[in-house]
Amino acid sequence: MPGPLDGVKVVDFTEIIAGPLAGRLLADLGADVIKVEPPWGEPWRLTQPITPTESRTFMNYNRGKRSLPVNLTKEGAAEIINRLVTEMDIALVNFRPDVAVKLGVDFDTLSAINPRLIYCELTAYGREGPDADRPGYDMIVQAMTGMVAAETKTLDGVPSWVWSSPLIDTSAGICMAWSVCAALYARERTGVGQKIETSLLASALSLMGARFLHVESLDGEDRAKTLKDLEAKRAGGATFEEMVAVSQGSRRREHHGNLYYRVYYTKDSPIGVGCLSDTLRRRLLEVLDLTDDGLGPGWDHTKPESQAYTRALEKRAEVLLADKSSAEWLKIFEERGIPAGPVRFIEELFDDPQVIANGLVTEVEHVQEGKVKMVGPMAHFRGTVPEPPQASPALGQHAGEILEWLGFTQQEVDSWRDDGVIG
Repeated sequence: MPGPLDGVKVVDFTEIIAGPLAGRLLADLGADVIKVEPPWGEPWRLTQPITPTESRTFMNYNRGKRSLPVNLTKEGAAEIINRLVTEMDIALVNFRPDVAVKLGVDFDTLSAINPRLIYCELTAYGREGPDADRPGYDMIVQAMTGMVAAETKTLDGVPSWVWSSPLIDTSAGICMAWSVCAALYARERTGVGQKIETSLLASALSLMGARFLHVESLDGEDRAKTLKDLEAKRAGGATFEEMVAVSQGSRRREHHGNLYYRVYYTKDSPIGVGCLSDTLRRRLLEVLDLTDDGLGPGWDHTKPESQAYTRALEKRAEVLLADKSSAEWLKIFEERGIPAGPVRFIEELFDDPQVIANGLVTEVEHVQEGKVKMVGPMAHFRGTVPEPPQASPALGQHAGEILEWLGFTQQEVDSWRDDGVIG
């Protein structure tokens, strides 16, 4: 049986990470995803390339698609796009609103061609408001949404963003794929397509979890004071660390140290330990033969003496954990049902038995690069089973077959190639 999105056709106008990831996720579910990109390739092909038109990042976010290079600024491109959109169920777009209009791939233009089209638009900051037309990327949105400040990391005193993984782009891509699947279901009932709008800003704030939660009866006075103090600190030229202290101070009562949810150095290597319930916390204390007054009633975490007590308790735990090897501690924790795991490196995960057992490493055959190992599908269907993932397309690999499928003649195709309309 084919995948759950078998027969669904997607035109992917997106670039870089978030939008392409959405297209990849739909392709993983069996959709036919046609990536429309410039004749010279989308920017991510050209970022840290391993060949003139391929890069690791492009391969990762564009697997399972077909490539149709079209210069949307050229006369003649509209004829190709019009016929293509007529056949599509979904359009993915992540240009700024003004750019989409200039290129003729805005919602009004495409929905006029195909009223059943589901049009999903990702912008940096949303369609409304003072920042609506500004460009933005993951790092910038991390800065603007409090994520950089919440992480409190610095490099030579300069605030540092979460750079090891594109958290906001990834969550935005998942949001786009999730949203269009819901819209497909709605279209089954109504017969009509619709426009979906989401943003990096929305994904960033969602990732903040309980940190982006304001309970008026608890937080009203604290927040007002914090805002006033932050303004004063900023005006006075305070350092980032000084301003973080002001912000974190207003929420310090929500947290109780970091004894139970952190990475520890053992005798030979680091391990992660996570205890997020009182039962697990007390179990960890029992294993370490420690007591924690902070788990008792009436404990005020904000008092300086309470914070000093917690820091001292953490130091004692660190000393105890450093007395045995990781293997010894992991065995002890497993026997007691305490969540823990070794700190691994990415290079080790391709051979990790747990990763492999769950189909989270897949091997694809790239038309130019040969065998490529990468992450497998995020979800596995036991009824409508998709075909195994295919590699990302080489630039223009499928242009001929797509244009032939749309009914264009070889003469038209040759003419567009000569004019630079297609690649």
